[in-house]
Amino acid sequence: MTFTSGSFTPILTNSLIASRIWTPNWRNGFFSPFNMVHTFASTRSRLLKNKNHYKRLTLSSCSRSFSCQSTALSDINSTSHTVSSNGHLRYGRLMPCPLQNSPPRVEHLVVTKEGPVLEYICKALDLPPLYVEDLIQFGAVYYALVCPKPPPTASPEQIKVYEEVTDPSILRQRTSIKGKTVREAQKTFKITRADEIIEAGTYLRVHVHPKRFPRCYDIDWKSRIIAVTDDYVVLDKPAGTSVGGTTDNIEESCATFATRALGFSAPLLTTHQIDNCTEGCVVLARSKEYCSVFHGKIREKKVKKLYLALAAAPIPIGILTHYMRPINMAPRLVSEDFVKGWLLCQLEVLECKKVPWPSSEIQRTYNLEDCGWTLKDFAYECQINLLTGRTHQIRAQLAACSAPVVGDSMYMPAAIAEIVCPGSNPFGKNKKLYSNENDKSLAIDEWIAQHGKEPSVAVGLQACQISWDDGQHCYGARLPWW
Repeated sequence: MTFTSGSFTPILTNSLIASRIWTPNWRNGFFSPFNMVHTFASTRSRLLKNKNHYKRLTLSSCSRSFSCQSTALSDINSTSHTVSSNGHLRYGRLMPCPLQNSPPRVEHLVVTKEGPVLEYICKALDLPPLYVEDLIQFGAVYYALVCPKPPPTASPEQIKVYEEVTDPSILRQRTSIKGKTVREAQKTFKITRADEIIEAGTYLRVHVHPKRFPRCYDIDWKSRIIAVTDDYVVLDKPAGTSVGGTTDNIEESCATFATRALGFSAPLLTTHQIDNCTEGCVVLARSKEYCSVFHGKIREKKVKKLYLALAAAPIPIGILTHYMRPINMAPRLVSEDFVKGWLLCQLEVLECKKVPWPSSEIQRTYNLEDCGWTLKDFAYECQINLLTGRTHQIRAQLAACSAPVVGDSMYMPAAIAEIVCPGSNPFGKNKKLYSNENDKSLAIDEWIAQHGKEPSVAVGLQACQISWDDGQHCYGARLPWW
């Protein structure tokens, strides 16, 4: 029995489908927008139309599956896999690293026969063994003893499949889940070995197209090491890289490449995060014990972070206060006014000075995106003391002040929209009054749509200094890229 999915996903079969979304994080790009549909045995495919999308329902005699796509096969980068003459994808290896990411493809499987995980995935998804081995090394394959419960948006067919594989009479026969609640058995874990044996009924999630980080291979990682101690390593993280990896790619991460550059046998561990498009100081722990110690320092607010932000407009000196919507998805919405349940965001602008806008050569070097800002003679370098550490906080707050970070393709378009049409931001200074909640909800959706995609490499943001224990430990990054 097979569950297949993926957002904007090419599938190996000729007939492809798309359906309702399995997760509320559908705007979050890579982070698991699983589109699912159930397929039945026999008969041919037929076309369906849902809202503005044409969707094709495949009916397979081999398996029951959920699958989806809305990206052309020609968009797939040829370095990891190619398109054969019959339109099927031909997979090779995950290396060399492609310059662009392939459209997300996530497959959901329920194992029908006990055996090695590598063998099962290869057969179920028609993937070559070396490619699946690479996926496992990348941390792109997960399992759960019991198939996770489908969300309220699931179709009756999807719910039927779930009920079949989680029927109590079936679960009682599985010794591996005795003593566990169903909820405990539905927790997912990474598959770490290609020869791992999986039993019938096990749920597998395979991220067939991991998010890639080609810049990892262009960096002189030893030159980015700021300090090495018995407990931790301080790294000057390059823009366009992930600190500790993503859900489907722990291989191409700062932690992995720094570990190799230093020749350590034990992997360095992530203690905190900064955005992929941000550069600067990060602390990597050399042991689980110090990782816990540093987490404690963060909780106790003993860690101080200073940032340099290259803003498109001047920002007043002093403390900026906003409130962030507590939804774990991008873009992060912030409000000028207090909103019950929203998270306090505060930063202190210590200095703001006028500097030249980055040259065209620098923009090309760092893949800086042209987001449509019209005044490009000068930018404004601001030193910021981050008082609360929310995801995208500096980027969202500065954009809300009509001074977005240079190159920020996600937040700058929204800032421009608010400048051109005051009141577009339902949480800004010029927000409108709405007669009912439905109108406000529509306005929020329209505001979210004004935001762009996540930057591909760099934005004008650097974690320039990190210190803790009242300055007993203090480290600074090199000069920012601009």
